[in-house]
Amino acid sequence: MNTLTFKPYAQKLRFDDDTMWVGLTDGRCLGVPYQYFPKLAAASAEERSKYIISGGGIGLHWEDLDEDISVEGLLLGIGDRTKQNIL
Repeated sequence: MNTLTFKPYAQKLRFDDDTMWVGLTDGRCLGVPYQYFPKLAAASAEERSKYIISGGGIGLHWEDLDEDISVEGLLLGIGDRTKQNIL
């Protein structure tokens, strides 16, 4: 069950050596290590800087990296879900 009653949106991004910082409309700044998203971890600083805040702030998109990240997913602690579980 999702208990978020107010959904903050992304309004800006910044990057340092190992973390993506997402500035939210409610004033918070969420730090997410690149390890959560292997495509971002493998990308150059220039590639990471070519993002679009999509859907009015509900998503983050990197066309050249073929990466889409949901802001709600970040708030819920969800990382890359493209990895397949091997049993």
